[in-house]
Amino acid sequence: MQLHGLHHVTAVTKYIGDNLKFYTETLGLRLVKKTVNQDDVSAYHLFYADRVGTPGTDMTFFDWPQVIKERRGTDSIVNTQFRVNGRAALDYWAGRFDELGVAHHGIESFAGRDILRFEDAEGQRMTLVDDGGEAWEGEAWEGAGVPAEYALRGFFAATLSVPKLDVLEPFLIQLMNLQRADQYPSLDNPDETVTIYTMDGGGAGKELHVIEQPGQPIARLGAGGVHHIAFRLRDDAEQAAWVDRVGKMGVPSSGVVNRYYFRSLYFRISNGILIELATDEPGFAVDESPEELGQSLALPPFLEPRREQIEAGLKPI
Repeated sequence: MQLHGLHHVTAVTKYIGDNLKFYTETLGLRLVKKTVNQDDVSAYHLFYADRVGTPGTDMTFFDWPQVIKERRGTDSIVNTQFRVNGRAALDYWAGRFDELGVAHHGIESFAGRDILRFEDAEGQRMTLVDDGGEAWEGEAWEGAGVPAEYALRGFFAATLSVPKLDVLEPFLIQLMNLQRADQYPSLDNPDETVTIYTMDGGGAGKELHVIEQPGQPIARLGAGGVHHIAFRLRDDAEQAAWVDRVGKMGVPSSGVVNRYYFRSLYFRISNGILIELATDEPGFAVDESPEELGQSLALPPFLEPRREQIEAGLKPI
C-alpha cells in the first residue's frame, strides 16, 4: 500500500481578498474552486491550482477573518514546497518577487537542489524547488501572465516540525508506509536536522521533510499557518484499504468523509498534526466545466438547499 504523493495543502488566511490576489496574480495559480468550508459554511474555502485542478497542485485556504496570527513553533506544518522546472524558473521568480515586493531568501541550495524560499504577506512560508525536469501530469495555467515554462508545477514536498523525531517516525513508516531517505542540516540552523521521507518511489511531489526542533514552543494555528496536509489516494477502493489499515493500527480517525470533489480520511499524528488521505476522484470538474472553474460559488449537493443562507453570510470577493 502506497500513498501517491501530496494531494493538497490547506492553510489559513485572515484577509481573503489579499490572499486571492497574491495566489492568482503574483504566483500565477488559477482559482479552480470557490466554495465554503463544509464544517463552517460562514467561511470561504478557496482552491488555487493548475489549469484544471490536478491533484497535487491544490493550495487551499480557509477564510477566518477573526483569527489571530499564527504563533510559529513545533508540532506543525511549517513550509509548503512547490516545484518549478529549471534554474531559469527560479531566476524568473526571484526577479518577479523583487519587482512585486515579496519577501524571499534568494536562491539557495538544499538537498542537492536549487531552491527559493519566500513568504506571503501573512507569513505563510513556502519554497520553490527546481524539480530537474521531472515528468509532470498537470497543465500550466497561463491566464495570470506567468509564462508556462516558469509556472508552478504543483507540490514538491511539505515540511513538518516536531520536537522529537522518534515519536513521529513510527507513524510515518509503520502507519503511512513512508521510506526514510536522507538527512541534511537545516538552512536556518545547522544544529537542526531535516529528515526526508519518500512515498511511491519518491521524487517531485512525493517527499515529506521533517525537521526536529526540541527547543521550540508548540505552534498555535492562526493566519499564516497551515491547517492540514493531504496525501493522494487514487480511488475509493484504495481509501477503503487505508481506512482498514488505520483502524487496525488503533489510530482514531474520521472514517470516510464525502467532500464531493474527493473523499477524505482524517487522523492526527505527533501531538495533533492533522493528516488527510484524499482520493483523486472525482475532481473539480464534477460541477463546473474546465473553462468555468472558480468563477462562481460552488456548493456540494448536500449544501445546495442552504445556498441563499450561505451566500448571505459571505462577503463578496
